[in-house]
Amino acid sequence: MTISLIFKIAAVGILVSVLCQILKHSGREEQAFLTSLAGLLLVLYWVVPYIYELFETIQNLFAL
Repeated sequence: MTISLIFKIAAVGILVSVLCQILKHSGREEQAFLTSLAGLLLVLYWVVPYIYELFETIQNLFAL
């Protein structure tokens, strides 16, 4: 896992947080929810390969 991934996740978190606050204060709660959901899906798309690699490593470790 590289440090750039952590910075990307932090940037998405900050951006989604600001957008959600703006949308909630303007009365668009549905769009705020969809924005947070899109941010979550984007981060999961980036993180799932690393989780898969972790499980493969653990499986290979115990398959000795």
